[in-house]
Amino acid sequence: MAETTLIDPFSEARLGPVVLRNRILKAATFEGMTGGNIVHPQLIEFHRRMAAGGVGMSTVAFIGVCPDGRGAPNELVVDDSNVADLGRLADAVHGEGAAVSAQIGHAGAVGAAAGMPGLSPSRVFSPLAMKRTQAMGAGDFDRIAQAFADTAERLAENGFDAVELHLGHGYLLSEFLSPRINRRQDEWGGSLEKRARYPREVVKRVRDRVGDRVALLAKLNMADGVPGGLWLDESVEFARMLEADGALDAIELTGGSSLQNPMYLFRGEAPIAEMAKAFPRYLRWGFRLAASRFLREYPFEETFFLPYARQFRSALSTPLVLLGGVTGRESIQRAMEEGFEFVAMGRALIREPNLINEMRDGRTRASLCIQCNKCMATIYKGTHCVISGQEGWGPEDLRRKASA
Repeated sequence: MAETTLIDPFSEARLGPVVLRNRILKAATFEGMTGGNIVHPQLIEFHRRMAAGGVGMSTVAFIGVCPDGRGAPNELVVDDSNVADLGRLADAVHGEGAAVSAQIGHAGAVGAAAGMPGLSPSRVFSPLAMKRTQAMGAGDFDRIAQAFADTAERLAENGFDAVELHLGHGYLLSEFLSPRINRRQDEWGGSLEKRARYPREVVKRVRDRVGDRVALLAKLNMADGVPGGLWLDESVEFARMLEADGALDAIELTGGSSLQNPMYLFRGEAPIAEMAKAFPRYLRWGFRLAASRFLREYPFEETFFLPYARQFRSALSTPLVLLGGVTGRESIQRAMEEGFEFVAMGRALIREPNLINEMRDGRTRASLCIQCNKCMATIYKGTHCVISGQEGWGPEDLRRKASA
């Protein structure tokens, strides 16, 4: 194995056509600040504050590519009523010296719990919605691929520097890759090559539309975390297919399934009681019934996805983003030493938005985040850390600041 040149995580880095001021990305963590399909002022302030805190790029999450692609009722779909405000968000982030990305996707079966049809490759039972999903019909394939391309183009036209395609977490494109969910017997299912066909087509369709105007990333599951789901042997091979297609500037490595095993991604405590309270009353009973099975706790470890991610680093030359348990300077440096070009941080920055600036200035102590995951339950009222909310990071504080 060739010797890896030590990379300074606080140095400038190129991501496709974009030059970032450092190699640390704010991961897409749904903000819950787009109710009514509106880009509320607190969403702009949320990402402005992340940019002011020192990240190289902040990622807006989750934007559905079409109305039936939402995974929660308050998720955004880009249209004429909100695209100008997304441009203002981009301007606010740029004003603090950072780049801005948007995560786009179709929630697939996950959307069934939000009252959507819950489109998926095959009909499956959704434990979140307590009902079966709807299999994609012939007309859905081109419609949804077109919606991905349309959404990416509108973002590129309104100041965004990058677009992240969601190919993970049990959302639609990752469902096609899953042998457990994709049981189709046509050209879209069966072998890995057939299961990979639709995600690859969407990625290429988006790149053809946006050209080199923006950086294009994919958030890719390494493992679904469930028996019979996507695992390393096939996910590494799929990543090789994406590299051969040449449409991506980077791949962000993740795992778990919002539909079947969400804590595989988060690790740490499972906030079952808090999450139940956040659900509509008619869904609370079903949620509590199923939660003990699909909200399984996993011990938290620093860089917990690194053993899996090494398999991809060994197999690919594409720039890679390490996600999962990156909490401070030590874990960031470890990622750089292992050959990863970027890292992505989520909960640590929700807890301490200024963490990157402090590390750049010499801080060695890791984030104050304790991985309680209670922030997961705040997504319906404005995502925030329940510990630091009194310090000006709760939704009411953001509203007051944004209107000041």
